[in-house]
This record gives sequence, C-alpha cells and structure tokens, in this order.
Amino acid sequence: MTVALSGTVHGPHYKWIALSNTTLGVLMATINQSILIIALPVIFNGLKVNPLAGNQTGLLLWVLLGFNVATTVLLVLFGRLSDMFGRVRLYNLGFLIFTIGSVLASLTWSKGTAGEVELIIFRIVQGIGGGFLFSNSAAILTDAFPENQRGLALGLNQAAAIGGGIIGLLVGGALAATGHWRWIFLVNVPVGLAGTLWAYVALKEVVKRPVKQRLDIWGNITLTIGLLGIMLGLTYGIMPYKGHSMGWSDPWVLTGLIGGVIVLGLFVVIEMFTEQPLFNMKLFKIWPFTAGNLSGLLASLARGGLQFMLIIWLQGIYLPLHGVSYANTPLIAGLYTIPQMIGFFVAGPISGFLSDRFGARTFATVGMIVTALGFYLLTTLPMDFNHWLFWIYLFVIGVGMGLFASPNSAAIMNALPAEYRGVGSGMRSTFTNAGSMLSMGLFFSIMITGLAQKLPQAMQTGLTQHGVPLAGAIKVSQLPPTSSLFAALLGYNPLQNLLQQFGVLQQMPVSQVNYVIGHKFFPSLIGPSFMHGLNLAFTVSLIMSLVAALISAFRGKRYIHVEQMSSSNTGTV
Repeated sequence: MTVALSGTVHGPHYKWIALSNTTLGVLMATINQSILIIALPVIFNGLKVNPLAGNQTGLLLWVLLGFNVATTVLLVLFGRLSDMFGRVRLYNLGFLIFTIGSVLASLTWSKGTAGEVELIIFRIVQGIGGGFLFSNSAAILTDAFPENQRGLALGLNQAAAIGGGIIGLLVGGALAATGHWRWIFLVNVPVGLAGTLWAYVALKEVVKRPVKQRLDIWGNITLTIGLLGIMLGLTYGIMPYKGHSMGWSDPWVLTGLIGGVIVLGLFVVIEMFTEQPLFNMKLFKIWPFTAGNLSGLLASLARGGLQFMLIIWLQGIYLPLHGVSYANTPLIAGLYTIPQMIGFFVAGPISGFLSDRFGARTFATVGMIVTALGFYLLTTLPMDFNHWLFWIYLFVIGVGMGLFASPNSAAIMNALPAEYRGVGSGMRSTFTNAGSMLSMGLFFSIMITGLAQKLPQAMQTGLTQHGVPLAGAIKVSQLPPTSSLFAALLGYNPLQNLLQQFGVLQQMPVSQVNYVIGHKFFPSLIGPSFMHGLNLAFTVSLIMSLVAALISAFRGKRYIHVEQMSSSNTGTV
C-alpha cells in the first residue's frame, strides 16, 4: 500500500523548492544538449579528429545521440526504481551522476579515435544521470503541487528547458570562439554541484514508499533490449550502407528494428502476467493517460526532427547564400531558431496556468492545431526566404507547442495513482524521446531519398563544368548525400571537404576553386532537391499534429486521480 501525503507536510513553501530544483536540473540538461551542437567543430578539432572521415561517421552519430539513446532506454526502469526506493533519492543521484559525467567529458585525455570513444562513454554517463533527472522531475512536481497548480508548475519547468536551449546556444557560441573545448563540459559542473547539494539538503519525499516491492527482472531485460534495438536501428539507419545512401537495408539495422519491436511485444505479454510489473499495463485503461501519451508521441514525431532539418536548411543553404562563412553558420543558425523557443517560453507557463483552471483538453487541442498551421506556413517558404516570415512561422510553431506541452503533461500525471507517478513519468518521457529519435530518422530518410535521386547527377555536371576532372567529379558525386549534410551541420565547407579528400582541388584553376567552394555553388546544387524533401517532411508533421489534436480533443473531461489511503479510488472533475 502507498500513502499519498500532502506537499504541505514539508511546509507551504516546499512546492516552490521542488520546482526551483527540478527546473535547475532540466536547465542543466538542456544547456548540455544545445551547447554541444554549436561547439562540435571545436570539440573535434581539440580531439584531433576528422568526424567526416570514412570510419568516423558512426562515432560522430554517437557523440551527437549517445546521451539521448542512454536516457531513452533507461527512463522507465529509473521511474520504477524511483517508485520503489524514493523519487527524490534517485533524482539526487541523477544530479550527481550527470555532474561526474560532465567532469569526465572535460578530462577526456586521449586524441584521435580513442578520445572520441572516451567522450562517447562519458556522454553516456551523462545520459544515465539525465535519465534519473527526466524520469523524476514531473513526478516530484506532481507530488509537491496540488492538482490546481500542476499545469503551471510543469509549464514553468518546460519553459526553463527552452531557456536552457537558448543559453546553451549563446554560451556554446562564446566558448567555441575561445577554442577551449573542455569548457563546453565544465560549464555544467558549477550548476551540477550546486544542484546536487541543494537537492540533498532541500528535497524531501512526499509519497511514502511501498513495502515488499520486487524488481521485475524479465520486464526490465525485455524493455531495455527492445528499446536499445530500436534506438540503435534508428541511429544507424540514417548512415550509408555499402552502395546505398542510407542503412535501412543493413541486416544489423533490420535486426535491431524488427527484433526490438518483437522484444517489446514480449515485454507487454510479461507485464500483463507479472505480479509486480515494471509498468502496470492496466494504467492504459485510464483513457486520459493513454490519450495524453498518444498525442504526446505524435507531437514528438511531428517536431522531433524539425530542429535538425532547420539547422541543415540554414547552415547548408540559406546562410551561405547570404555570405555567411560555413565556420560561422552553427551559431547563427542556432540564433535563427530562437523565435521558436521564445514562442514556447511565452505560451507554456500561460497555458499551464489556464489549464489548471479550465482543464487540459482545449489548450492541448488548440496547441496542436496552431502547430499544424505553423508547419503549413513553413511549406510556403522558398529556399531563399524572407527571414522575418521565417521567424514569425517558427514563433507560431513554438506557441503551438507551448500551448500543448504543459497541459498534456499535467493531464497525464493527474491521471496516475501516486505510487505509479515515477514509472508513469518515465513512460511519458520515453514516448517523447523515442518519438524524437524516430522523427529524426523519418525526416532524414525523406531528405536523403530525395537528394540521392537528383543530387549525384547535378553535382557531377556542375563540378565538371567548373574545372573538376571527370574522374574526381564522379568520385565526389557518388558519395552519399549524408557526407555533404553532416559537413554543413558541423560548420565545414561541404565541397571543400569532399574535394580535398580526393586531392581534386590542386588540379583545378584557382578561379574555379574559389567559385566551387564559395557560398553559392553548393546551395544551388542541393537546394531544389532539399526543398522538395523538406516540404514533404513538413507536410507529414502537419498531418501528425492534426491527428494529435484529434486525439487530444477526445481525451474526455477533466480527470483527477483521487488518493484516499489506497490507489483504487479515481474520480472525474
């Protein structure tokens, strides 16, 4: 039996202590994510690694995605452990582990591939800490705040996450300019140390832990293997394989994806017959919980790959067309996406506050409709767009996401019995993170498929017309489009990087070299095919946003799980 205690047991101000500390944790984790994207060129330069070399692209993906993979795979397990042993206790442990991972990452001692592998390991350590933080933040807030303030609390928490993204862009750009890559990770340490000490001193358990609980070993094993298989499949599916531009035909990728789905099916069967399951499948009988997670998954699918696609659009096409050097595009591209973050930052807390009074359904539904409108508006933009329209459309998407996020999260958490809030929060975060990973794989596949059909011939023709020997032009044009996109993402000049690999630049007239590696040649080659795939991706996101809005509209009336010394009492309001 689990007893739900009032947050006022620890004083009327405890809820604000819980909000400020969990907000600090989310802020630290999101700064870590955005700061890395901006500073990747400096990091690889410090490690003496060419991330675009043939045997390095897989490691590049792990540097980018290792944190997310580790976090996603472990969220539900950590949520269940928190329900068993105390949410605050394991949240505090997450702060400590994340801080240790940051210190280790800054101390990466080797160079070359060995240094890159070490950095990946330390990023995974950060991801383990992040898993404890993300799986418990919403549960701690739900425990500490009364039902009529949870939307506001979650909205402020999520707004802080957006604020962390903005801070990470600015700090990452400033630190990258210094060339001292170790500070990229050390900047988290003071925040981590302060948060760790504060969490251990100030945070208290609000819900009594259940007695005689056992860990569901087989449930943990099958869920971990299933999620890991899918995450690895998605990660390597966007990499070239043999003569293919992507890896979806790679037997290992197919094994990971298909095997992961089968093992997750086995997980569901095990959970239905286990006395103390890792995740109680009966919770899906609570329709507000199920509807919230389904709409949250679709929203994550719709927006998860958006940032990735926008960054490539800006760094590979728009900014070079406007004379920005490739080395400066990562920071400027990040700044160009800030209106989306501002929209979320403004709408999130307001929507959370209003949903506490009037219910989540209207705000979450309208939020996804506004998001769909934003995706439609993006499809109307040309390759070389008006930047004011671009910023307005991103702001619209941010407002829509902000309107949706906190009411949906509050509705999910309100529907859960107190003893399941940890694992329920982990499941909610798993749907969100897995949706983002799947979205990235989906959008990237759409993009690469379109480029692979038209780009090789266009590149071969364009290169030979500007003095590149035919043999060199053929070699460069036959490389997967992934090479060019990753180069642009990292702030490298794509064609200069590719032509140098084959020693072609030395064979060309100087005037032609300057044009081919200039600001306009590569965007003109890649632009038409890229925009076709980009608009298709935006259209898919629009459709998923509308479906999420439809599910949200039918989530039912306002639903609150009522605790009365047991977990069997529920009620609707």
